[in-house]
Amino acid sequence: MTLAAFLAVALLHLMAAVSPGPAVLMAARTGVTEGMRTGAFLAMGIGLGGVIWAAAALFGLNLVFTAAPALLWAFKIAGAGYLIWMAFGMWRDAARPLDMGASGRPPRSGLSAFRLGILTQLANPKPAILFSAIFVGTVPPGTALWIHGALLAVVFANETLWNILVARIFSFERTRTGYVSLKTILDRAFGGLLALLGLKIAAT
Repeated sequence: MTLAAFLAVALLHLMAAVSPGPAVLMAARTGVTEGMRTGAFLAMGIGLGGVIWAAAALFGLNLVFTAAPALLWAFKIAGAGYLIWMAFGMWRDAARPLDMGASGRPPRSGLSAFRLGILTQLANPKPAILFSAIFVGTVPPGTALWIHGALLAVVFANETLWNILVARIFSFERTRTGYVSLKTILDRAFGGLLALLGLKIAAT
């Protein structure tokens, strides 16, 4: 694999990572509701979820989906169901006041946020298809394992750093103050968008 091909993969994935989707939406909401620390753990979970899909694509998951389309359909329905379930929770609790606790620290643990990040990323099987499309033309058979490892490291870095940046932007005090004053409207907007993304995943 040439250096130019490696850099092309890195750039293509970065463009995919920054595009709006369930992961970016969750990073934004976590940043504004629970702060930078929790958002960073969430972003690392999103990064690991991206690595799992990328590794699956490198080792031929797309071939499995092609041979057994029902399996891809099942992944899509399960992922869409999870996202819609999260959207329902946001909508249901939209009118509930934001509780940061007496100490001012976010209530969600780092492990819980990390797990949420993984599940949010894995709920969308489309990255496996995207990675397969990118890797088919750029990662030739017989590519050294260390290059595979470097590609997975790039995926983790792109996903994690971008979503940390998103969480950071939305964690600023001015942003959070505005969110508190409009919490019901914004939570229902977040929930509605997440539900629409879930339906889009199931339908396409």
